Amino acid sequence: MADPAIPPKEPDDRSVAELVFDVSERTSTLIREEIELAKTEVSEKVGKILRGSAVGIAAGVFSFLALILIMEGFAWFLNEEVFNGTPWPGFFIEAAIFLLIAAGAGAFAYRSVKAGAPPVPERAIEEARLTKTVLEGEGEAK
Repeated sequence: MADPAIPPKEPDDRSVAELVFDVSERTSTLIREEIELAKTEVSEKVGKILRGSAVGIAAGVFSFLALILIMEGFAWFLNEEVFNGTPWPGFFIEAAIFLLIAAGAGAFAYRSVKAGAPPVPERAIEEARLTKTVLEGEGEAK
């Protein structure tokens, strides 16, 4: 590439070969940068999907562990203190509470996965469209 400290030659002073070389070099640089932008954008979206999936899995595991560890004791506590020894109402109330917790975690996981899906490089595609428009002479550069 040309040294940034040296000003470029006037367009009239450069030969056609120099102009073609300059355009080719700049086009190659532009394409490489577009590809890098697309890779970065896709990796960001994949990261969001993975984080959302991990939280969803963790929510399921913790919901299951909570059901195993707390369900029995809480149900018997409700049965003894609230329902005067009747065994079944405490278990139903407890199940409803745990289902609400699991639904909240599942909603969070859904929003996280949806925020990153599908992993399409939208900014890179828009930049490529703008570049195509400018190169075709139909638009102005920003």
